[in-house]
Amino acid sequence: MLEIVNGCSRDSKFLLKKMAPLEAIIWCDTHLKIIDQLLLPTQTTYVDIKSVQQGWDAINKMQVRGAPAIAIVGCLSLASHLIQPESTFTDCAALDTFVSESLAHLVTARPTAVNMKAEAGRLTQHSSKLAESCQSVADMKNSLVEWCKNLLKEDVATNKSLGDWGMKAILERAQTAGRDQVTLLTICNTGSLATAGYGTALGVVRSLHTCNKLGGVYMLETRPYLQGARLSALEAVVEDWPNGTLVCDGAAGALLSTHTVDGAVVGADRVAANGDTANKIGTYQ
Repeated sequence: MLEIVNGCSRDSKFLLKKMAPLEAIIWCDTHLKIIDQLLLPTQTTYVDIKSVQQGWDAINKMQVRGAPAIAIVGCLSLASHLIQPESTFTDCAALDTFVSESLAHLVTARPTAVNMKAEAGRLTQHSSKLAESCQSVADMKNSLVEWCKNLLKEDVATNKSLGDWGMKAILERAQTAGRDQVTLLTICNTGSLATAGYGTALGVVRSLHTCNKLGGVYMLETRPYLQGARLSALEAVVEDWPNGTLVCDGAAGALLSTHTVDGAVVGADRVAANGDTANKIGTYQ
């Protein structure tokens, strides 16, 4: 049995096999909640985020990880801060200053997470424009909060599109070899725990499974934080993916030489203009 602590309108206990899809990020009416990923898979605990500093701490300590999730949690921690009763500003200019300074601070929590820097830039520009035509602090606050909340919908939509395109490309190649279902290899965690709730590379796996085209998925353990062993394997159990298998990082070569693997789906910390990608060293193997 797993227990959700401080959950948001959820049953406190349930069997792992009966779990709903994992939600790493939950926006409640008054604040943000995130799964403490350091405790997974043995304990599912939700942490309340009501301030920018709490958001910074969660990102810095890796209670939340995955570039898309980091950006969303960073921005939503700001939104959560703004709707607290004690969050008051003399005018719109003061609010704009607070927003820009808070976003700059959040970027420092994990400087390598490029999504956080990108969304911080977008939101800083949005705040500046709002301040220029501001009618009231309350209206500006509401607009900023709605902008941040919309990141959740945007991310899921983008992930689903990415997953479907990836599925189509992989199936086209597999079908030329007479294979109706495919088996994939992945490293780290790029699923619902790393995003707003669908996944990037694991979004391809999820799309294949939805269409009954997934034959199996091999997950490398991903040392030293074991995101594959702790997180991707958990998602495989929760989502009931067929033939989910955990593999030691050093056994990837042996796996590929002895088993049929139709493709590898992995995350990318950076994508260059020419299509080259960069990720953790284990991805290269």
